[in-house]
Amino acid sequence: MVATIDMIETIDPTTGRVLERFAPMDDGQINAKLEAAARSASSWAATSFDQRAALLRAIAQTLRRERDPLAATAVREMGKPIVQARAEVEKCAWALDYFAENGAAMLAPQPAPSAAARSYVAFRPLGVLLAIMPWNFPFWQVIRAAAPALMAGNTMLLKHAANTTRCALELERVFSESGAPEGVFGALIARGETIDKLIADPRIAAATLTGSERAGVAVASAAGEALKKCVLELGGSDPFVVFDDADIEAAAQTAVTARFQNNGESCIAAKRFIVEGGAYDRFLERFVELAGAQIVGDPMEERVQLGPCAREDLRASVHEQVEATVERGARLALGGKSLDREGFFYEATIVADVVPGMPMFDEEVFGPAAAVIRANDRERAVALANASSFGLGSSLWTRDVAAAERFAGQIEAGAVFINGMVASDPRLPFGGVKRSGYGRELSTFGIHEFVNIQTVWIGGAQSADAAPAE
Repeated sequence: MVATIDMIETIDPTTGRVLERFAPMDDGQINAKLEAAARSASSWAATSFDQRAALLRAIAQTLRRERDPLAATAVREMGKPIVQARAEVEKCAWALDYFAENGAAMLAPQPAPSAAARSYVAFRPLGVLLAIMPWNFPFWQVIRAAAPALMAGNTMLLKHAANTTRCALELERVFSESGAPEGVFGALIARGETIDKLIADPRIAAATLTGSERAGVAVASAAGEALKKCVLELGGSDPFVVFDDADIEAAAQTAVTARFQNNGESCIAAKRFIVEGGAYDRFLERFVELAGAQIVGDPMEERVQLGPCAREDLRASVHEQVEATVERGARLALGGKSLDREGFFYEATIVADVVPGMPMFDEEVFGPAAAVIRANDRERAVALANASSFGLGSSLWTRDVAAAERFAGQIEAGAVFINGMVASDPRLPFGGVKRSGYGRELSTFGIHEFVNIQTVWIGGAQSADAAPAE
C-alpha cells in the first residue's frame, strides 16, 4: 500500500481558497540540500568581499526588476496590501545594497593591542546558517538575515512558514538567477517537526529564527542541546506612549500606521497605546476617526489600506482577545467583528480603557486590534510600558525631547523611537529583550552575530607583562 503524502497547502486569505499544494521534501531531498550548502560553505567563505558584494547587488537588481510579480505573490499568500508588498521588496533591495557597500568595513580585522608583537580580532564565517522565517514579511525577514550572513561568508538554508511556500521558492529562484553559486542559498519545503533534526545536524553551524515565543523556546532548546549559536527575534507588545504635551494629530496619524500596517500582523507593530490622562480623550477620538477611515478590501487593489488576516485561526484568535478584554470591563471604541464577506477579514478595532490583567494588555495581539490605556502621569505611563513580558520596540511622543531621552533609559525594549514609528533599518541594530528574544539583526551588530570572532596573536616580541596562561 502506497502511503499518501501530507501536502502543504497555501491558502489565499482574501478568498479562503487553496492556491497551491506542495509535497514536503523527503529525507533524501533535505540531505541533498544540506550537502550542497555544506559543500559551498568553504568555497563561499574563500571569496573576496568584492565578490560577495557583487552577488548582493545582483540580487538587489533582480528584486527591483521583478518587484511587482514578487509583491503579488506575497499578497496572494498572506494578504498584505499590494502597495505595502511592493515597498517590502524595495526594502529588501536596499538592505542588500547596504551590506554590499558597508559589509567589508564591518568585517575588517580590528587591531587589539596586547603584549604580543601584533594582535587583532578577525571575523570568520561560521558555515551553514539555518534561517527559520515567518509569513508576515515573507521577503524582508529572509533578506534581513541573508544579506549580512552571506556578506560575512556564510551560506544559508531557509525553512519558511508553510503558508508562504511560494515566496520561499521565488527567493531561491531570484538568488539562483542572480548568480548565486549552488548551495549558497536554498529553500527547504518541510514541516516544523523537521527543525530539531536540522539544528542537530553537524552541517548546520547556527540558526536564526523570527517567529512566535513558542517557536523561539523550541529553537533555543534545540540549539542549546546541540551547543549552537542562535538569534531569536520573537513577539512584541510594543507600547506607544503619548504624553500630555505631544503633537496629538501627528501621534494619532502615526498610530494608525503603527498599528494597522501589514494588517496589524507585525512583531514591532504598536499594540498598547498608553496615553497620559490630559491627552487621553483627544488622542482616542482622533485615533478612532482615522482608523475607521481606512479602506478595507481586496489587497490587490491599489487603494486598499487594510487586507485580511493571513489565516482563519489568526482572525479567530484576535476576536477572542477583543471579546475577552471587553468582557473584563474595557470599552469597544471601534470595530470588533469579522466582515461579512469571503476571506479572513476583520474590522479595524480599537478597545479603550484597557488595564493590566486584560488579554489585550498582557498578550500579543497579532492582527488589526489596538488597546488604549490611560496613565495618570508620565512615570505611570513608563511603568505600564514596562509591565509586559515582551521588550521589542517602543515609541515615546512628546515635545520635550530631552525628557523623552531620559525616559528612554528606563524603557525595557530593544528600541525606543521618540516622535516616530518603530521600524527596522539596515543601518540600526534590531532585536529585543525579555521574551522578545535575544541577539541582534542588521547593522554592524547583526553582521557580527554569525561569525567566529577570532583573536589572532602574533609573538616574537612578547613583553614580560604578558598575561599568564589560563
